[in-house]
Amino acid sequence: MRVQSSATTAPRIAVAADRDRSGLGTLQAALGVIAFSLTFPATAWGLEGFGPWSLVAVRSVLAAVIAGGCLLALRVPLPDRRHWPGLAVVGGGVVLGFPLLTTLALRTSTTAHAAVVVGLLPLTTALCSALRVGTRPSRTFWAAALAGAAAVLAFTVQQSGGALSTADLYLFAALLVCAAGYTEGGRLARVMPGWHVIGWALVLCLPLTVPVAALALAQEPVHVTPHSVTGLLWVAVGSQFVGLVVWYRGMAAVGIPKASQLQLAQPLLTLVWSVLLLGEHLPVAAPLTAAAVLVCIAVTQRARG
Repeated sequence: MRVQSSATTAPRIAVAADRDRSGLGTLQAALGVIAFSLTFPATAWGLEGFGPWSLVAVRSVLAAVIAGGCLLALRVPLPDRRHWPGLAVVGGGVVLGFPLLTTLALRTSTTAHAAVVVGLLPLTTALCSALRVGTRPSRTFWAAALAGAAAVLAFTVQQSGGALSTADLYLFAALLVCAAGYTEGGRLARVMPGWHVIGWALVLCLPLTVPVAALALAQEPVHVTPHSVTGLLWVAVGSQFVGLVVWYRGMAAVGIPKASQLQLAQPLLTLVWSVLLLGEHLPVAAPLTAAAVLVCIAVTQRARG
């Protein structure tokens, strides 16, 4: 009987471990995308009972309380001083900037329209990653990413008649700040658990979100309804904390550019939720965009950076 040497079997075990890690990372990133796809419909529900500033500030405070409780219960030590600037970028982009800008946009925009505009986020994140982290994806990767972004952009222009509204400007600004937050969070998730990243970012924002929440609740009318409470709880727990935890873990495992391309499916999932939960009209072009986006996702996942 021929016995394989440890020198022969060790590389095979390492390759299998890398594949398992990549598969788990892809699954975690996909779960994050599913959680994020419900954010806009949940925000629309939340706006039925809360003002935009109240909704954003309260969701951040609730998420920070949950995250802070977990960090305290598990006695997680404070991050190294060198990580705090990165956590501030995550807080400014993901905890504050993106929720506020998209919530302001959803006052006048449908969730379907907002979803397809934010569909450009994967390309924005990949570009930000290339500048910040120094990643160099392949030409095939970029071609597929640009094709997916073009499909989303064409869908947006077709739906809006080619005119940009104030809501669109809010959404484009949200793309930039969110891409920066995703990139910095994905980088930090390589040196600390993903939930530590978003947890500390949420806690870091508490000195700002607590007074803003108190002031906004005093100034904006509040109408407590099942929809508004459900929407608030989802954006606070599902989108702001749990979704980001699995998302950052996924990015750390498979890389920022590849994980970000999974978000090409997010606007299409949001379109489905907007019909099922909000009764919005599904555009005729959605199935064609869905097919194009899914092809692009398949190509980017196979392309090697």
